[in-house]
Formats: sequence, C-alpha cells, structure tokens
Amino acid sequence: MPPPPSLQSDTIHSESFLRSLMRRQLRLSIACATTFLVTLLGMPLLNYFAPALMATRVAGFTLSWLILGVLFFPFVWIISFIFIRRSLRLEAQEVNDVRR
Repeated sequence: MPPPPSLQSDTIHSESFLRSLMRRQLRLSIACATTFLVTLLGMPLLNYFAPALMATRVAGFTLSWLILGVLFFPFVWIISFIFIRRSLRLEAQEVNDVRR
C-alpha cells in the first residue's frame, strides 16, 4: 500500500533528498564548468605553443578565428543543452528513487 500523498510529498522534499540532489547537480555543474574552462583557457595556450597550427586556413578563416568566432558559441550551447538534460534526468531519477 503506497503512503498517503501528503506523506509521499514530504519524503520527496526532505532535506536528505534535496542534499543528495544538490550534490549530484554540483558534480554535473563542475564537470560542465571544467569543460568550458579547459576550452576557453586552451585557446591561448594553443596559440602560444602551436602558432603554425592555429594559423592554418580553414574555410577562409585561420583555425584560431574559426574556433573562437564560429565554433565557440555552438560549443557553449551544446554544454548548456547537456547540462539541462542531465540535470532534469538527475531530478527524475532522485524522485523515482524516493518513491520506491
């Protein structure tokens, strides 16, 4: 017999439930931020350590400008999309775990 809706609702919003969800979302946030920062800080390093590679022309742009001017924004959108999908999946998974 399932618990009454009021008791079930209290369990879903309990402090341990929220703490667990926040901890998992923090790990996801750190992973996404790390990916972003490695890419952002990697560009100057690539320009410094591999100037010939970054000066290579691709589709009329140098590789450096292609990455910064064209590919960087879609990359940020992809990171955001992945973060939102996984965050929602974490929430649903936590709710399912509590309801069992």
